[in-house]
Amino acid sequence: MLTTSNTDDATTSTSPTTERITIEVCVDSVESAIAAVRGGADRLELCGNLGLGGGTTPSIGLFKAVREAAPQGLPIMVMIRPRTGDFLYTDAEHRVMREDIKVFKEAGADGVVLGILQKDGKIDVARTKALAEEAAPMQVCFHRAIDMSSQDLLSAHLDISSIPQVTRILTSGQAMTAPSPSALPHLRLLLRTASRMPSAAKVLVGSGVNAQTVGSLLAELLPCGLREVHLSAGGWMPSEMEFRREGMGMGVGGEGEWAIWRTSEQKVRAVRELVDKAWLEYVEREKPQ
Repeated sequence: MLTTSNTDDATTSTSPTTERITIEVCVDSVESAIAAVRGGADRLELCGNLGLGGGTTPSIGLFKAVREAAPQGLPIMVMIRPRTGDFLYTDAEHRVMREDIKVFKEAGADGVVLGILQKDGKIDVARTKALAEEAAPMQVCFHRAIDMSSQDLLSAHLDISSIPQVTRILTSGQAMTAPSPSALPHLRLLLRTASRMPSAAKVLVGSGVNAQTVGSLLAELLPCGLREVHLSAGGWMPSEMEFRREGMGMGVGGEGEWAIWRTSEQKVRAVRELVDKAWLEYVEREKPQ
């Protein structure tokens, strides 16, 4: 079993009271989980099929294997998503999600990650609440379905925060990537608003977070209350298969047809070092004179 030095969740207060910024890394294998922890992850989001459409519900076998390999006490959030595609689910799919939540709760997951929209793109509060209540007392994160919502970010966040069991939301500021100029004004406003609402869901910022972008993201958002970032630090690595039947594939296409998605320990560590440096500098600046 691996060991780690810090697994505490961060707060969303704008005052620098946390030991360090929480880094959550999404993974879909034991190998990626180990790499993420060695690189400095504080929390894992466990998915299946990360390289294909953003990830789906992992197997219970994968969860148990990652739980065994991860440091004791390291939080593992499990993705509850029965398929790729949109976030409008049938009654049958909703039942599947509920059953998966039960299974992972019994297996010892720290939380679940989910999100449901209505046909008109608004947050499906009723169905989300039903799943969140099933998940209690685990943590519940509403994922980037919020970025696909027809609602503006603030009103969507308020709807989600009306569900007491939801502890955080993951968002890119309703843009393709969180560090993009179109996302930052929305994220600044959201973080400032959430920091003034003790009962609001915490804000976890993700999408496009890497060593090249995290510095500018933190410079913009640390003063607004950013205390958690989310990244995959992943990519396709070549398969070790020596035999490859000509013209055959399983429908993935492109690079992923004969490759494996893996998290890079080096990429996680690079972000960890930059985040820690930025946090220490921020704390120093904010010290009372």
